[in-house]
Amino acid sequence: MNKIDLSKISSDLENATPQEILRWAVDAYGRGLTMATAFGVEGCALIAMLAEIDPAIRVINLETGYQFPETLQVRERIREKYGIEVEHIFPDETVGEMEARFGGPIYNRMPDECCRIRKIVPLKRALEGYSAWVSAIRREQTPDRSRTQIVQWDPKFDLVKISPLANWTKKDVWSYALDNDVPYNPLHDRGFPSIGCWPCTHAVGQDAEDRDGRWAGLAKIECGIHSH
Repeated sequence: MNKIDLSKISSDLENATPQEILRWAVDAYGRGLTMATAFGVEGCALIAMLAEIDPAIRVINLETGYQFPETLQVRERIREKYGIEVEHIFPDETVGEMEARFGGPIYNRMPDECCRIRKIVPLKRALEGYSAWVSAIRREQTPDRSRTQIVQWDPKFDLVKISPLANWTKKDVWSYALDNDVPYNPLHDRGFPSIGCWPCTHAVGQDAEDRDGRWAGLAKIECGIHSH
């Protein structure tokens, strides 16, 4: 498939349901398809859909070493409910080894480098050999994500990126999650609209914007995985 084909496919799927988009992806790519999740409510909703379509599709989580305990517990609840074992992808260095190399934590003084080492590089390695990956991002979350297509070429990771929830609202996601009893991170109920690594994620209240509370005090709102 070339980029023109992807553009047409994306346009054709613009009004499809996330389940229809996932079915298309499974049919198009089979075992060449994988999904990455940080266990936000969006990712959990997609896993619930995938469990009904093809539970054998590989699902991965970037285990940075800085994830909240509540996030790691969601992984177990997902396994218990859907029988899907989300694979942890680890960086080359442990947190201790990296902090020793830099003379202490770098999430507060070099956040982009921290994200690169613990997220972007491991994801790039995990996606090698795959033809397409599924992401749970939505257009309304950030300016970068507002340009997301349902299906598009991802030059950062050199494969096709599929975003079944691109045109869903936060309300759409929560309605699906609650209606279908989808396990989700309890931190969402404690004022965390978006949940990343614990040093760089803070509670901000129920009415906050999607990325509020991430990298508080900095202009940064993306780890770099979804930046153009």
